[in-house]
Amino acid sequence: MKSYLIKNALVVNESKEQKLDIYISNGIIEKIYPAGESFEVGGCEIVDASGMILMPGVIDDQVHFREPGLTHKGDINSESKAAVAGGTTSFMDMPNVKPQSTSIELLEKRYEIAKNKSYANYSFYLGATNDNIEEIKKINPAKVCGLKVFMGSSTGNMLVDDDEKLKEIFQESPVLIATHCEDTPTIEKNINEYKQKYGDDIPMKYHGKIRSDEACYLSSSKAVDLAKKYGTRLHVLHLSTAKELDLFTNEQVSKEKKITAEVCVHHLWFNDSDYEKNGAFIRWNPAIKSQTDQEKLWEALLDGRLDVIATDHAPHTIEEKTGNYVSAAGGGPLVQHSLVAMLQKYNEGKISLPKIVEKMAHAPADIFRVKNRGYIREGYYADIVLVKKESWIANSENTLYKCNWTPFDGIEFDYKISKTFVNGSLIYDEGRFNSESNAMRIEFER
Repeated sequence: MKSYLIKNALVVNESKEQKLDIYISNGIIEKIYPAGESFEVGGCEIVDASGMILMPGVIDDQVHFREPGLTHKGDINSESKAAVAGGTTSFMDMPNVKPQSTSIELLEKRYEIAKNKSYANYSFYLGATNDNIEEIKKINPAKVCGLKVFMGSSTGNMLVDDDEKLKEIFQESPVLIATHCEDTPTIEKNINEYKQKYGDDIPMKYHGKIRSDEACYLSSSKAVDLAKKYGTRLHVLHLSTAKELDLFTNEQVSKEKKITAEVCVHHLWFNDSDYEKNGAFIRWNPAIKSQTDQEKLWEALLDGRLDVIATDHAPHTIEEKTGNYVSAAGGGPLVQHSLVAMLQKYNEGKISLPKIVEKMAHAPADIFRVKNRGYIREGYYADIVLVKKESWIANSENTLYKCNWTPFDGIEFDYKISKTFVNGSLIYDEGRFNSESNAMRIEFER
């Protein structure tokens, strides 16, 4: 493998910002030097990173790359390529594909696909059902990121709505449980009420009223209660409401923190006033809600009650996103733009660089106990992103998602991803890709 010496970068890592030189060899961070004190090693390539920010690659703990079975709108190759272009070097993919990943056999088939197609390091969740507890018990904690439990809002047979089965899952899971928390009966009641008034043409601005804060709270509080009762490691995905935030503590993230929570980029960036302009293109489940909810999410992110920033990247075709309220799909593509979106918020004074790195790299690594990733440390894999200050406008022409659109269309960003290293290989370099990907299956220290 080629060796690299990255010089004069502003390294953001473990709550510090400091000028350092980083020597990469054999896929790992071999040596970290104070800037200017490194020495050239024969045969290594020098990267002058003066004026650039260097940070650990983003670990996105919630994506839907759509393979197998839904590849008309995304696949592991296309979406991981977009991820790397956006500074994400590792992802954890959800089980609601076709066929659904509800057995170890089907799960392992996805790892085989990724081994041959992914640009970024990868892991896949097993999906829970009301009747696959024996498969859940077979999970290898060192090889699988977690167990996904849909406690509302799912397709097929992945809605776990049997309370006794849910208790058994929380008792028996050998790995962290990640939950989608929305109460289905509440949502169904709400949508029926709005249908009586509007038919199928419900104004999109009511999405957050239909998938309401009460629907979210009923489910997330139930998950937290179960986790406390059974001592389960629980990670509640995509928090969207102020009402839920008191369920979580601001205990510092560590490998031992039992109950953790995530917020997604879109819930931080948009609020329900944006539905008028963006319509179904900012329709997610859970829904984008009020400005007050958005402000409280930011507050909880900064005070430590929300531990992780992720994307819930879920591409749909433009055709699937258009139509009336009832027919338009929920979800959108985000992995190429998640880091630059948060850097934009840094530029606006909303969040610090160390806090971005904490929430997008360090915390996912600690919560999932990822082995030797998520930090700039000697002996760790060289999953590294270089960012430069350069304005650009997001649009369909520079978007790499297979679905060929972005919810950030027309937004001007002030930072740009310059280079992304995955396991020490320069995979993305100023808009160009190295086709010789060396992505790896993520391992976990459990």
